[in-house]
Amino acid sequence: MAETMMLEPDVGFIKEVGKLGGGDLKKCYQCATCSVACPISPDNKPFPRKEMIAASWGLKDKLVADYDVWLCHNCGDCTTLCPRGAKPGEVLGAIRAYAVREYATPKALSKAIANPKMLPVLLAIPAVIFIGLGLILKLFGINWLNFSPHAGEIWQANFISNYLVDVIMIPTFFGSVGVFALGLKRFLSDIHSSALAEGKTSSEKIDIGQVVRALVNTVLTNIRHSQFSECGENKERSTAHMLVLFSFIGLFIVTNCFFIAEWVLHIEGPYSQFNPVKWLGNVAGVALIIGSLLLWKNRLAKKDQGSGYWDWYLIGLVFALGLTGMLTQIARLGGMAGLSYTIYFLHLIFVWSLFAYTPFSKLAHIVYRTAAMVYAEYTNRV
Repeated sequence: MAETMMLEPDVGFIKEVGKLGGGDLKKCYQCATCSVACPISPDNKPFPRKEMIAASWGLKDKLVADYDVWLCHNCGDCTTLCPRGAKPGEVLGAIRAYAVREYATPKALSKAIANPKMLPVLLAIPAVIFIGLGLILKLFGINWLNFSPHAGEIWQANFISNYLVDVIMIPTFFGSVGVFALGLKRFLSDIHSSALAEGKTSSEKIDIGQVVRALVNTVLTNIRHSQFSECGENKERSTAHMLVLFSFIGLFIVTNCFFIAEWVLHIEGPYSQFNPVKWLGNVAGVALIIGSLLLWKNRLAKKDQGSGYWDWYLIGLVFALGLTGMLTQIARLGGMAGLSYTIYFLHLIFVWSLFAYTPFSKLAHIVYRTAAMVYAEYTNRV
């Protein structure tokens, strides 16, 4: 006798997937063209057909715990070849957006970041933090905020001390790491349970050595962006993604070098333009601007690829980071103190937003997708 299963569709989830970019979901008539067309879908239980079925039925819990959703890079092959225009790639993108909100804590902040009307409030938060803490410290004789920077060489630290920046940014960064840690703990537990239930793996115990090897292979794959090269429809996206990825890596190195210089070696700026670390920062900054502009161009040119607030928020933030960083330096070198300090303040707002809001935004993909790819590598699914 066949086993009887009781399904509990979540209609609210179906509607939410539509709002997040999967509005053509119901056009799917299960021809499986998408799974055949996908160049990176495994032969065993391929995606995205089964995800399209589950999404149509409103099986939220099943999809949120399905790590195959994260193996999709939304290259667009399945969407282009879909005979019904159901846009499977966009549906999976919507499911990923929903999953990010599901695993991020607190949920209220997650909803706020997904709401364009809340953007002014979200950007005002870091502004209040910097000014508020700076004024409070002034009451105790700590002058880390100076609204009338002294004459002489223009340097951002004369306006907002690097120590104030670090005192605010470091806890924000580790707070973001903590949010990711909590989300990843639930995410990994869910995808492992789901994989066991669906027969994608038979091992209940995790081999740490195998996980480390899978992590190394996955990091190398991501650095090379080799998954993009397998796509036929959207290969050019790899250039923009690599520019943004390597610019962030470069800026991370630069930030840490200057942090050590200030806190350990007690060397304060401004730093010479001939400093090799400064060179790296300038190259990374330019790469970030170019990469974000290419992302912008590709998003506008791809008419069959959805472009919601979820996508534009990330592209806009990345572009704003690169542009304000470079303009701050240009204004400083041009002797425009007031303009330089104003742009620098905006730059700090965007940097803080990057740290604080990443676990709730599309940029969280880099963490959850990497974790899913590591698990897939570990279970020999790829």
